[in-house]
Amino acid sequence: MNKLLKHISPFAPDISGACSVLYETGGLIVVCDAGGCAGNVCGFDEPRWLKQKAPLFSAGLRDMDAILGRDEMLVEKLSTACEQIKPRFSAIVGTPVPAVIATDYKALEKKAEKKTGLPCICIDTDGTKFYDEGEEKAYYMLFKKFTKDEYKPKQNKIGIIGATPLNTSLSESKDLKKYLNQEAVFFSFGSDIEEYKKVLECEELLVISPSGLKAAKYLNENFGIKYNIDYPFIEPSFLEKLKESKKTLTIHQDVLLKALKDRGIKTDCATFFKTVQEDTIKLKNEEDIAEIADNYERIVGDISLKKIIPNFKGDFIDLPFFGLSGRMIYENN
Repeated sequence: MNKLLKHISPFAPDISGACSVLYETGGLIVVCDAGGCAGNVCGFDEPRWLKQKAPLFSAGLRDMDAILGRDEMLVEKLSTACEQIKPRFSAIVGTPVPAVIATDYKALEKKAEKKTGLPCICIDTDGTKFYDEGEEKAYYMLFKKFTKDEYKPKQNKIGIIGATPLNTSLSESKDLKKYLNQEAVFFSFGSDIEEYKKVLECEELLVISPSGLKAAKYLNENFGIKYNIDYPFIEPSFLEKLKESKKTLTIHQDVLLKALKDRGIKTDCATFFKTVQEDTIKLKNEEDIAEIADNYERIVGDISLKKIIPNFKGDFIDLPFFGLSGRMIYENN
């Protein structure tokens, strides 16, 4: 029962993370499920769905389809949808169903490409892990599939990996661009698959969440693109709040936590998700927060976490985290 949550809502799963990365790429996204997983993605974990639709479908697997592993039926449905929508590629996102029946994703990918004549990627998510696992797999597969040319960087062009609503608690990349004074491409956040194909024009990469690190390492090792790990999208006014000397614990995604420390904020860091720092506390459940809360004078994190520690006497500063709570920074916009 290590992951039992009694006070806060379940975190976004790996399926939602993969769909978040794929959402604006211009690909046809098929969630390989009976209908429930795709509904959760659009209804709860994807804020862009309210303003900006994407070709995201459920495979509509019935009981016998799942039991018999009818890949041909799935490929036929996918092909029909491609004929109607004209996407640039297709993506099949895994769920518990294909995981349980041990679906051969490589074979499914080849069948889909042969039938549609379009590139296809399969993301082997299974719904049992958190959103950052799905994001990591999707970023890696997209760059591996579509990065083909030589490294020819354009001066002062930067590529941002890891910018999704789940990590940033924002639904549009324009809210991040104001912090940069150079040409920036936000992969999967206001940019489509054509930007992935042109990643080798980027002079450097900026990884703003742990889910982008594997893809950045792949591009560095295979094409020589340098990368940095940072989160430069923090309001100065927010940093000012944290400069008062108090023993502080901050709970969020670990690249943002690292960025706070790099900017002189003295804080211990904790997260439920992937880490990039060796000293970040890895939380397994709500009890982990309750056990350590009284060691601090101030806690910074999503306001939903306050439910776990109702008797905490110190200061609590809200830092929205959509991947954890489903709350946006500008909830009323």
